[in-house]
Amino acid sequence: MTTSLQQPARYGTTAIALHWLMALALVGMFAVGLYMTNLPFSLQRLKLYNWHKWAGVTVLALATLRLLWRLGHRPPALPARVAAAMPRWQHIVHHGAHVLLYALFFIVPLVGWAYSSAAGFPIVFLGVLPLPSFVPVDPALAEALKPWHQITAYALAALAGLHVAAAAKHQLVDRDGLLRRMLPGRG
Repeated sequence: MTTSLQQPARYGTTAIALHWLMALALVGMFAVGLYMTNLPFSLQRLKLYNWHKWAGVTVLALATLRLLWRLGHRPPALPARVAAAMPRWQHIVHHGAHVLLYALFFIVPLVGWAYSSAAGFPIVFLGVLPLPSFVPVDPALAEALKPWHQITAYALAALAGLHVAAAAKHQLVDRDGLLRRMLPGRG
């Protein structure tokens, strides 16, 4: 058995699974979102919009599960040698980025749901479970919300990119093993 001096404490299996499920879902959502908005009106576009809404509801559910899990299970502390090597501003960015990621996990799908409701396009999860409208039908509100769904989605994508860049820096530049804490397997 390795000691914590040799290898940073790892996240638990549930935290790792929720992390990577969320990562895959967000990459898929963003890719489909970019693709579908450039399609001409068609049956394929309508299907993709419905899929995007279903995936958004799934992301919201995963975000809720992830937050509830996180509230009940503290993440492992940064290894002392890693924490000591980070300047204060990196600690602030580290914590702030995680808080903002969690906030955007909720904001992006909720703004999308509100936009869809205001535009009069109901969400029927998986084509069988009608979800309640988040806000009343209001074309002016829909027009106001539409760019915010896009802005918050781009903000989430940028912040996730920053998260990936920081993980890559720790792995490739610092070589401190921090990434292994969140990789599936035994590390």
